[in-house]
Amino acid sequence: MAHTLPDLPYAYDALEPFISRQIMELHHKKHHATYVNSLNAAEAAYAKATTPRERIGLQAALKFNGGGHINHSLFWTNLAPSSSEGKGNGGVLKDGPLKEAITSVFGSFEDFKKQFNTTTAGIQGSGWGWLGLNPTTKKVEITTTSNQDPLLTHIPIIGVDIWEHAFYLQYLNVKADYLNAIWNVINWDEAERRYQDALAGKFKL
Repeated sequence: MAHTLPDLPYAYDALEPFISRQIMELHHKKHHATYVNSLNAAEAAYAKATTPRERIGLQAALKFNGGGHINHSLFWTNLAPSSSEGKGNGGVLKDGPLKEAITSVFGSFEDFKKQFNTTTAGIQGSGWGWLGLNPTTKKVEITTTSNQDPLLTHIPIIGVDIWEHAFYLQYLNVKADYLNAIWNVINWDEAERRYQDALAGKFKL
């Protein structure tokens, strides 16, 4: 069954002023759509491949475009219109199990955000910053992946795209400004759901 581009759960301009309509349209309609189309093409070619050499030759395309599709599908739903702009619930981490888990590990919510930003800004080239649940320790941890690699070592709670196409048209090369701004539109209700599902063994990509 072919993969399809998921609809956004909000309008393209709903995350303004923190993420512009122009970025959201290009990011969703062009970049994510390209990952979906390229993944479908790679899977179709893999299904027709008749030799190990052909199948091995398609692994990079499957990983890159499959990861891009997985990561962006998660990314759209872990964003929401900002509470500070009176548009929605974005940016508000309510009291609950996830907040307790974050403060237990990082000391405070503010300290967590600082550490997340520092770690994610330190990615060389393109990649993703993640808050994930370690399936062994059951603790939340900050980690990163390169390029479009999906998060496989942890269960993803939130992911932040640090590819230039996610921010350059608005923040130019100042990653720190983008990372500071995006906390205003993080959908912590969705993150809470993912966290509790992960603890219960119910999380699925």
